[in-house]
Amino acid sequence: MKTFSIATESIVHKPRIALILARWHHNIVDQFRDAFLAEFQVIDGREVAVFEVPGAFEIPLLAKQLATTGDYAAIVAAGLVVDGGIYRHEFVASAVIDGLMQAQLDTGVPIFTGVLTPKDFISEGQAEFFEEHFVIKGREAAQACGQTLSHYRQLSAA
Repeated sequence: MKTFSIATESIVHKPRIALILARWHHNIVDQFRDAFLAEFQVIDGREVAVFEVPGAFEIPLLAKQLATTGDYAAIVAAGLVVDGGIYRHEFVASAVIDGLMQAQLDTGVPIFTGVLTPKDFISEGQAEFFEEHFVIKGREAAQACGQTLSHYRQLSAA
């Protein structure tokens, strides 16, 4: 099992990254996926292995499991945690973000999040807004991932 490694060269030379997608609100999350894949192909060209989980809550465990394999240069996660009026969605969002941060700190593999928690999702027009917003976030995540891997290459060359 892979544990934290300060050796960035062991990360940057991995031939692929992982993309984890929560399937709740998949019509919106898929916009992130498509934008991320298109942008990352231009930036890096590395293979992207796509994994799906039922909801955002399941993302951190899979992220840590993938990071500990030692097979991925980076992991990107996307999901939408919304206030459906039934429970407080903030605890789910917090658990996901905290879990992702802990996974990257434990393993040294960079993990990027596109798990978003809108303040207002139920109002009319919000679903359409977030479909467009997830396109932007997918591109931004690809850029952040590419930039971080570039920094890691510089560190490993030093």
